[in-house]
Amino acid sequence: MPEPSNIHNEMYGTEGLVRPQYAAYSAWLKDKSLEFIKQKQLEADTLFKRLGITFAVYGDEGGVERSIPFDIVPRIIDHETWQKISDGACQRVRALNAFLKDIYHDQDIIKAGIIPAQQITGNKLFRPEMRGFNVPGDVYVHVAGIDIVKTDTKQFYVLEDNLRTPSGVSYMLENRRMMMRLFPELFARMPVAPIDHYTDRLLDNLRAMAPAGISNPNVVVLTPGSYNSAYFEHAFLALQMGVELVEGQDLLVNNNTVYMRTTRGPKRVDVIYRRLDDDFLDPLAFRPDSILGTPGLLAAYKAGKVTLANAIGTGVADDKSTYIYVPEMIRFYLGEEPILANVPTYRLDQKADLSYVLEHLAELVVKEVQGSGGYGMLVGPASTQQQILDFKDRILANPANYIAQPTLCLSACPTYCESGIAPRHVDLRPYVLCGKQVSVVPGGLTRVALREGSLVVNSSQGGGTKDTWILEQ
Repeated sequence: MPEPSNIHNEMYGTEGLVRPQYAAYSAWLKDKSLEFIKQKQLEADTLFKRLGITFAVYGDEGGVERSIPFDIVPRIIDHETWQKISDGACQRVRALNAFLKDIYHDQDIIKAGIIPAQQITGNKLFRPEMRGFNVPGDVYVHVAGIDIVKTDTKQFYVLEDNLRTPSGVSYMLENRRMMMRLFPELFARMPVAPIDHYTDRLLDNLRAMAPAGISNPNVVVLTPGSYNSAYFEHAFLALQMGVELVEGQDLLVNNNTVYMRTTRGPKRVDVIYRRLDDDFLDPLAFRPDSILGTPGLLAAYKAGKVTLANAIGTGVADDKSTYIYVPEMIRFYLGEEPILANVPTYRLDQKADLSYVLEHLAELVVKEVQGSGGYGMLVGPASTQQQILDFKDRILANPANYIAQPTLCLSACPTYCESGIAPRHVDLRPYVLCGKQVSVVPGGLTRVALREGSLVVNSSQGGGTKDTWILEQ
């Protein structure tokens, strides 16, 4: 049943009335016993374990690999709502691509006084090596994950833009497969938009961005290896696209051309979908102690002999202190008003913002500007007084390393719990693909905070995932 609170419940409206997008599902659900739902949840958990769908938790003494928690109650979004989400996410990625091209070339946005030069050139994720280099098709961000939430005001906000090596799409696809296996009758009665073409579209986009003159490009997925937290996803995507999964040691560079070692001798590689951070890509150009990358890869890239997706240097655009400027990027580069709003954000390198945040830590969420996975953050309302004091010391040691935002009242979706079906807070990560066009498949990874009252949805912090159903018109 719906919560008696101001939390926006996506299934139930005022007076407990079922919202239109959930009407067919609710009619199906009312004839099902709790024991039936529990049994289906157990089937899903067993299948996920059997299929080896896992993620790694760094620093977890109880074991590195875990099955990702999956909830069998779908999140359902109507077509009109999805159109706004889709249009807004694509708009942001178009602007961010334009921004990356600009800062590595003419830097007009800096000259216009919209973004301070120090915010760009002083950022450790800015890559001077990319200055003046024209990436294929002017596409820097081939795959983006845009984290979006809905609040009690029914407004959508973008929490962050993931542009370096965004993860989670394999869970989006596996969640859908699981639901179709468990509940085929629901897909027969509801117009749920398909998402299984994602990997086909990804491969088409990657091939379209191959170096000039390559008619049949060879694409590979580059992984740091089996100990990486997202290794399951790397292997999954390579398999689904029908391309090779490689590690840095599997590649070699000769005359600025990249080759893959095979039992039949070297085979040229034209496009690398890399899931490896900039620092580790090439020990000759970046970290000399990296054993994960391939010597000479940057030189081959800049010689135009290979395409890297996403491009080197994209991290400066998904830094959480750069995020603040995205609405202005949209206006500057596209001449449009932002479709999706940013969360109001305090910059702790600004004296007035720092002073306010330090006085209101118990009310705010504080994040590291280059953090991810729910690590290195403080959720003030859910923290103890000692945790707040400890985090205050971390902020004072390096204020520029943090931003702060108000604690949003995230919307809630029905979720299976031991006591039945109850609302839990959710966010959404749709995946935007860029090639000759910018597009997004009708779905995304819904992450859910499985603990009652929790606002932290990251799987590494106790969250889970659920299938996202976009209803076609």
